[in-house]
Amino acid sequence: MSTVTAEELAATTLLRFATAGSVDDGKSTLVGRLLHDSKSVLADQLEAVERASAGRGQDAPDLALLTDGLRAEREQGITIDVAYRYFATPRRRFILADTPGHVQYTRNMVTGASTAELTVILVDARNGVVEQTRRHAAIAALLRVPHVVLAVNKMDLVDYREPVFAAIAEEFTAYATELGVPEVTAIPISALVGDNVVEPSAHMDWYGGPTVLEHLETVPVSHDLAHCHARLPVQYVIRPQSAEHPDYRGYAGQIAAGSFRVGDAVTVLPSGRTTTITGIDLLGRPVDVAWTPQSVTLLLADDIDISRGDLIVPTEDAPATTQDVEATVCHVADQPLTVGHRVLLKHGTRTVKAIVKDIPSRLTLDDLSLHPHPERLVANDIGRVKIRTAEPLPADSYSDSRRTGSFILIDPSDGTTLTAGMVGESFAAPEPVKAEPDDDGWDF
Repeated sequence: MSTVTAEELAATTLLRFATAGSVDDGKSTLVGRLLHDSKSVLADQLEAVERASAGRGQDAPDLALLTDGLRAEREQGITIDVAYRYFATPRRRFILADTPGHVQYTRNMVTGASTAELTVILVDARNGVVEQTRRHAAIAALLRVPHVVLAVNKMDLVDYREPVFAAIAEEFTAYATELGVPEVTAIPISALVGDNVVEPSAHMDWYGGPTVLEHLETVPVSHDLAHCHARLPVQYVIRPQSAEHPDYRGYAGQIAAGSFRVGDAVTVLPSGRTTTITGIDLLGRPVDVAWTPQSVTLLLADDIDISRGDLIVPTEDAPATTQDVEATVCHVADQPLTVGHRVLLKHGTRTVKAIVKDIPSRLTLDDLSLHPHPERLVANDIGRVKIRTAEPLPADSYSDSRRTGSFILIDPSDGTTLTAGMVGESFAAPEPVKAEPDDDGWDF
């Protein structure tokens, strides 16, 4: 049996990552430099950027124009919308979300980072950690992003001094650790000239860590599937009733987390009916095991009532169903969210009617203080809500599963997305220090 090398495995993986930073920290320039130096820019794109830069009287191409595509963005020199870029290296494929830095576009960063496995937070070496840096770190912590990169940019403007970088890295890491961010990697860079973005810097021999691209290519993104909660939201029931397949009944969907095997005992929620997996079809052929994020069709031993919106889970690892959901939310619509608001709650492939019963608090990201009972959340607000659903919902805690612990609230009148929600506690608690047991083995 052949073994897969780490390089071969990395080449098959996909990393979703987001960038964030304050205005003028050089975020779009970093993204442009990353695309340019990794040779992920088409010749006609580069020519268009060179022409636009020359028209603005610039000697060198402004690589920020590779991502700032809106006219208002180019005119103001800021990022407004979330720009997605797809590129690849021989070692890995990437989906990059370039998110805005302005406080009024907090909702855009939440959108871009919600599916990210890594967030790059930029800091201007001249300014250090500022209020917006803390805000972006808090959002990354709220969204349970597993990996955070602190890119200390514009090192060329502080003469590449190590103490400047070390002080910023220490301050940010301490703050992020308080929020429960599991991992911070600090990298000193100059996006404008390319130091430590794709190629190692010749000006910072005191730094021995990876470049930004090297870290993106090697950071682990696959989780131990044996410890994930296996979940399959049913998207479609396949019942051809043809001469070739007269009795075929399959339940199709994308595995949201974990893995399923033929022979597994499973429960269908919210009904609670149990059965056994007798077959798994993947791309038109039977397999014995399937895992996230594969799209599969499950065949079950019993003909039980299953439809779109149901959730298939292992019987021994089934989440509790509830009609009372408490969550941290980010309000993304211009229309306020108020107590008593009647909404639709979409969780996975299931959509149910719901009502906002209470808004216990609004979070102030500047200092992480709580404003109690604000009664409403407006655009870009982050707060706690209590929601009552018309039907039981099998929701995991967001800390256990970002896919099945998240939901959105929808305006039933016009289908507008109102709010993005994360079930359970707001921030991850740092690992507690375990007390040593006393001599008798008792530990209080």
